[in-house]
Amino acid sequence: MHNEDWIARGRAALWHPCTQMKQLEAAPPLPVARGEGPWLIDYEGRRYLDAISSWWVNLFGHAEPRINAALVDQLTRIEHVILAGCTHAPVVELSERLAALTGLGHAFYGSDGASATEIALKMSFHCWKNLGRPEKTGFVSLAHGYHGETLGALSVTDVALFKDTYAPLLRHTRQVMSPDWRQAGVDQQSGETAEDVARRAAADLEAHLAAHAGTTAAVILEPLVQGAAGMAMYHPLYLTLARELCDRFEVHLIADEIAVGFGRTGTMFACEQAPPPSPGREKGAGGGGDASRVADIADFLCLSKGLTGGYLPLSCVLTTDRVYQAFWDDETARGFLHSHSYTGNPLACRAALAVLDIFEQDGVLAANCIRAARFTDILQGVAAHPRVRHFRHAGMIWAFDVAGAPPGFARDFHRRALARGVFLRPIGATVYYMPPYVVGEEEMALLAAVTQELLDQA
Repeated sequence: MHNEDWIARGRAALWHPCTQMKQLEAAPPLPVARGEGPWLIDYEGRRYLDAISSWWVNLFGHAEPRINAALVDQLTRIEHVILAGCTHAPVVELSERLAALTGLGHAFYGSDGASATEIALKMSFHCWKNLGRPEKTGFVSLAHGYHGETLGALSVTDVALFKDTYAPLLRHTRQVMSPDWRQAGVDQQSGETAEDVARRAAADLEAHLAAHAGTTAAVILEPLVQGAAGMAMYHPLYLTLARELCDRFEVHLIADEIAVGFGRTGTMFACEQAPPPSPGREKGAGGGGDASRVADIADFLCLSKGLTGGYLPLSCVLTTDRVYQAFWDDETARGFLHSHSYTGNPLACRAALAVLDIFEQDGVLAANCIRAARFTDILQGVAAHPRVRHFRHAGMIWAFDVAGAPPGFARDFHRRALARGVFLRPIGATVYYMPPYVVGEEEMALLAAVTQELLDQA
């Protein structure tokens, strides 16, 4: 069958996510027959560079042989088993390895990123309730933050396009200033730095907690990069300051690394880049080296997307001994009675284990450091374009804002890039690149050339 056949059949039967379906009449979806490394290939053999890693999930390219082999092997063993009352090697091994990487020793699994957010929010509230603090029911998030679209996750999200329609269904939460460094006016030589903005945002959080800590369960934030806010990037000092405030006011800190974990910001986890907090604070799981850096910041760490390398749905919330012990009791109701049918699915866990193997075997983080520097050089022409504002970069994420972007810019830019063999999905007036780690210089040169060509056009 040809592309048009699949488009027509899909139009009749399928409802796409995050899409106004009527717009697909003028701009139909890309029919994907197969993938190969960083490329998507349609039913007529045309190739498209997957410059956003298929919604930020794909780390090592499509059809990666080692992940494929792990899944084939697991299929001969057990495809799925209930995790309530059962256990299996892949989920135990994955939990052990994530604990070693983060210093957070207790893994609770879900099916997707929003599920992880729901788990962390419920777990934080329930923890305080078990500790005799049932009044701590409130949540604080950053302005323009995004944490998912189920009702609890949407309550702590601050993106009007997703949230406003469902406002009557949502729980009231509070938002504080984002540390997004674009607020510094760095390009205009205002004198304020990214670090200054981080301190100013932390002062806003401090003022809120000073007034409301007694009824606040947790602060939730996306470390270093706020994705749906247009890849808003901020100084890692904010993570340390937020952690110190949460300690002082007895509030949990939930680090949502669903999008930024597994090397996206240059380190395995973005929290690792936070400057060390004040000496002497005690964390639940401890650990050494970079693992303790994560545990020094987060009471809860939410993971998904890259966890399985883009193969299967899986999310995980890691937490501290202190939180875990708050649920340890003879009374069933004091346990965390939350579940998903496919919790800890063996196939998904094997894919995640293969992903961690590749990180170790290929020295991915070190290679990405070199790759990112080279790609930033390749993108200098884009950065210097007269329509580009706030060109920014964190690890394997690049973004910029387009001056004078007209209504419908994102949809139009996507359509024109696709016609030139590049798959991009701008966020409002922000164009970003988040390619798989197997992308090469030739592909990045194509991405730069296509971007400059499109920016040159009216």
